[in-house]
Amino acid sequence: MTVTTELPVVPARRRTGTWRRGRVIAAFAVLTAVLLLGHRLVPNWVGNAGSLLETFLPWTGLLVAPLLVAALIRRSALALVTLLLPTLVWAVFFGGRLPDKRQPGGDFTIVSHNVNDENPDPAGTARALATAGAQVIALEELKKSEVPKYENALAAAYPYHSVQGTVGVWSTFPLRDTRPVPIMPWTRALRTTVDTPKGPLAVFVAHLPSVRIRLDAGFTATGRDTAMGLLADAIAAEPGPRTVLVGDFNGTPEDRALSPITDRMRPAQNESGNGFGFTWPAALPLARIDQIFAAGVRPVAAWTLPPTGSDHLPIAATVTF
Repeated sequence: MTVTTELPVVPARRRTGTWRRGRVIAAFAVLTAVLLLGHRLVPNWVGNAGSLLETFLPWTGLLVAPLLVAALIRRSALALVTLLLPTLVWAVFFGGRLPDKRQPGGDFTIVSHNVNDENPDPAGTARALATAGAQVIALEELKKSEVPKYENALAAAYPYHSVQGTVGVWSTFPLRDTRPVPIMPWTRALRTTVDTPKGPLAVFVAHLPSVRIRLDAGFTATGRDTAMGLLADAIAAEPGPRTVLVGDFNGTPEDRALSPITDRMRPAQNESGNGFGFTWPAALPLARIDQIFAAGVRPVAAWTLPPTGSDHLPIAATVTF
């Protein structure tokens, strides 16, 4: 007696169905990739939409997650394969940020921090920043009545300092040619020369105007962008061969509004950091709006420091001459 077993025949419609289902999901996957690739084409004349997108550009990768869930629910091979497109584009754009690129050594370390004018513990914040061992500490959003607390806490380790308006710089090395940089009607930026053992280094400290997201006006960044242009002009006029620019820019290096700066200077976090280094808000950082830029010196390490009494995280970078 011969027993034969016949395999079930899968209808052609069922075999091809996984490639027919999920077309809408696949379309959204393609749109996500196009959004990443063409973010510079998103216009700024409609509520500064382009700058708003670029401020949170790394987070566009999260759009893949719900699309992946939808593709699995739909059992759509088409959608699953198409999702590789935005994944690969995101990896090309941001994959290089994820590894730890920090190197040992370096000649000069600087710390920058928006200390928040409502900081409940200025002295404690100053002492925490001093533990980083930097040669220069730059502070933004200084409240006039609180400046003596920072001065007293940093006096022993940083004998040279200058406060101009709401920004200040403290240094272990002598400072000279310190002056305000006019980017706004009141002083929110300064320039100084730090006389390091390796030679002079021009240091700029800036706090650009805040931005807001409003339903009636979109991403209100006009004041910031105007100040950015004035700051870039001051950087371009700097005669020295080595320059470091630090501060709260209320913008990320991906934001086209920062191109007057990023066209001339290197963002330390992108080149020598560990991950994205988001700094704001301190409780749950979503964007790196605090920056350290360098020209004429090479960043070898960049990192964020632990939270203080501020709504921003402090940042630090080491450069080599």
